Amino acid sequence: MPPRAAALRRLLPTHLHHPAARPAPRRPPPPPPRADEGPLPDPYALLVHDPIDLLSSLWRRAFAHPLPSPFPNLSGYASRLDLWLLSYQRACAHATGTFPPRHAVPLPTLHCLLRLRAAALRRHPAFPWGASTHLLLRSPADPPSTVPISRRKLEARFADAPPPFQDRVVQELLLLLLEPVFEPRFSPKSHAFRPGRGPHSAIRSVRSRFAAYLWFVSADLTAVVDGLSPETILSCVQKAVSDRKVLSLLKCALNAPVRPGSVPPPEKDLDGLAKKRLKRKVLRKSRKKKVLNENEPKPDPYWLRLFFGFAPEQASHVPNYGHCGIISPLLANVCLNELDWWMEEKINGYFCPSKHDSIWKEVGDEGCHNPAWPEFVPSAGKEKTRKMDFLRYGSHVLIGIRGPREDAVEIRRQLMEFCERTFGLRPENSMVEIEHITRGIEFLDHVITRRVIYPTLRYTASGGNIFSEKGVGTLLSVTASLQRCIRHFRKLELVKGDRDPEPLPCSPMLYSGQAHTNSQMNKFLETMADWYRYADNRKKIVGFCAYVIRSSLAKLYAARYRLKSRAKVYKIASRDLSRPLRESTRNDAPEYSDLLRMGLVDFIEGVQFARMSSIPSCDYTPFPTNWVPHHELLLQEYIKLQDPKFFCELHKTIKRQEISSPQDDVSEMVWYYKVHGVYGDKGSLMKAKELRNGPVANGDRQLLLVT
Repeated sequence: MPPRAAALRRLLPTHLHHPAARPAPRRPPPPPPRADEGPLPDPYALLVHDPIDLLSSLWRRAFAHPLPSPFPNLSGYASRLDLWLLSYQRACAHATGTFPPRHAVPLPTLHCLLRLRAAALRRHPAFPWGASTHLLLRSPADPPSTVPISRRKLEARFADAPPPFQDRVVQELLLLLLEPVFEPRFSPKSHAFRPGRGPHSAIRSVRSRFAAYLWFVSADLTAVVDGLSPETILSCVQKAVSDRKVLSLLKCALNAPVRPGSVPPPEKDLDGLAKKRLKRKVLRKSRKKKVLNENEPKPDPYWLRLFFGFAPEQASHVPNYGHCGIISPLLANVCLNELDWWMEEKINGYFCPSKHDSIWKEVGDEGCHNPAWPEFVPSAGKEKTRKMDFLRYGSHVLIGIRGPREDAVEIRRQLMEFCERTFGLRPENSMVEIEHITRGIEFLDHVITRRVIYPTLRYTASGGNIFSEKGVGTLLSVTASLQRCIRHFRKLELVKGDRDPEPLPCSPMLYSGQAHTNSQMNKFLETMADWYRYADNRKKIVGFCAYVIRSSLAKLYAARYRLKSRAKVYKIASRDLSRPLRESTRNDAPEYSDLLRMGLVDFIEGVQFARMSSIPSCDYTPFPTNWVPHHELLLQEYIKLQDPKFFCELHKTIKRQEISSPQDDVSEMVWYYKVHGVYGDKGSLMKAKELRNGPVANGDRQLLLVT
């Protein structure tokens, strides 16, 4: 063999070798261990623990002792082969669409996982992130290549190759280890890329806590988050993680060079002619039937792709750092957590209560009212309470200020200086705006504004006379943006026009049956109704979505069944398109009801929300002030039950306190729910009174139940 060919052969991966040089099995056996590694241990002897139990113990340990000091010894968890196998299963589910059972993983794959674990945990040499050759673990979806290729084609394939599968496995493991460490350290006012939190929790927080704020500072820190240096990210991570092996693995992932082909190219601005050509090309490609490979995952259904097209601008951007991949959103939250706690300090320092204000008395007090009920709050002024609050969704920050505009300008200046001082980047002036509540603030495709109402106030005077007079109050309004909804529909090519949108036929469903098409669109409408669940104009916005979908399907059916107009489609198929449409009318053809009874046709569902009365109203369920996700609540309860001191205090409390009647307990629960919007017990109410008026004496406990 010539020297050049021998050198090229050494560069080739195992699955690119010539067939004559390959062994007979489809998947090649794992390479023999190196001399410095020694013989591999038996993997089945190492798989002795349940990975869910290991992760549960890590979550309990992190939440039981949320110390400010770094979390010690993550290498003990990282060396568990059970967690590596779970990471491999999660990576396979992402690559192939199926979660392989634990007992179905073959022995050669377990050996590859052992080598991958050894390569990831050793510090010298560093782990080969983004490797193209000499891979330690391959994806089960990668087909073996038996065709020899030239060197030029091989280099081009390596340049455009996606990130290797083994990188995804290591990223899954790091995410399983780092997420429970940082979750108890995060601020409860950040809602993006966190388990149990999302856009709905952010919108409910706005409705619950942002009443009576006049000025809003809306900051888009996307450029700051995307430009974070590896040194800044590592310095933030080191405040919570002290394990050298994990930090070395993260440092290598951040600093390793990234191939241009592994990063998706940015979207280019096309002119009108290029857009038409691209549209025709995509349309021709979508009409062709595609046969999936053996291990190729099925694409998302059409209704789900439609819903993903409605992602808000704040939620559509996902940060990406080097080879970190799925860990990048977590690292962005770790860095922006510094901003969250800095804002918490600013909120405490800005609070200035007023004796004339009966709503807010303390910094953390959200007012003695149910957060879902309308409140008539006074406007800001010199003798009114000054208060500030904020929340963050990803790289977007929303700050509400109850005070003069000068305070909003000062907070904006301090925010920009903090970003420059902490992250080394200063946001642009156009990305940090100050807006008044009357103009409306757009956040997560919802508009935050206020409505002025004039209620009739009735009260009883000292003589028993009832007086009525007109009052003036403001209500916080959170409505869905209709213009954003139209813009999303226009981007998906379901409507044309802006002010008076005209529905277009749903061409991707041209070759689907009526039953399947209606079923797909019903799932989309149900998802949209849930997305706009907490919008005041939920009926209006969901009704508009239903009108667009129903009209689009009517135009589609008119073209498919040659009925020429939507009116004829509605006449035959009714308003909700539930009656069958046929291409031709033959006297000898059986009726649809007979075919349905015999099981020869599918049942046709009517398109939902054809009438306004069938659309659900806005969900005004109270959102507690100290709300936490369900899994964190279970963790806190479990940790409390494992503590023997809790039972000792409970026993002492039962001995000290007198036994009250069930009527008193029920009345106390009702009053606590009315005041705070959550269910509470006697201890929580006593604790609230102790925080305000000092310790509660034994003689005041019965009085507390009455008040």
